[in-house]
Amino acid sequence: MKLHELEATQGSRKERNRVGRGSSSGNGKTAGRGHKGQKARSGGGVRLGFEGGQNPLFRRIPKRGFTNINRKDYAIINLDDLNRFEEGTEVTPALLIESKVVRDEKSGIKVLAKGAVEKKLTVKAHKFSEAAKEAIEAAGGTVEVI
Repeated sequence: MKLHELEATQGSRKERNRVGRGSSSGNGKTAGRGHKGQKARSGGGVRLGFEGGQNPLFRRIPKRGFTNINRKDYAIINLDDLNRFEEGTEVTPALLIESKVVRDEKSGIKVLAKGAVEKKLTVKAHKFSEAAKEAIEAAGGTVEVI
């Protein structure tokens, strides 16, 4: 088979429907828009969510709370996750992403105290819980806030 011999499969290509091109086309005269009315006009139609003047759904349902646009979302690491590294390793956000402990750094990395750390590590992160900080230091490691 050569490039010039390639053909589209039967029925995969459809001709464009040219509206308003005579009565024999099946879409002549009013071009499939019917007679008069808002939807027949150029630029006519209603906006998204419009319900003909009835109070729209998005106005009927109750609205609660708010979204804080300044919220910081931290990627969470537990002490259990730190045991995969060798003794004396400097655990940084870059290393955590590289070793796929964390998929995305988000606004920073926070270390929580779930589990136990058995190795002496230098952990660099954006936030630590008090219990996590104490557990890392009790194992002989150091904690550094970035």
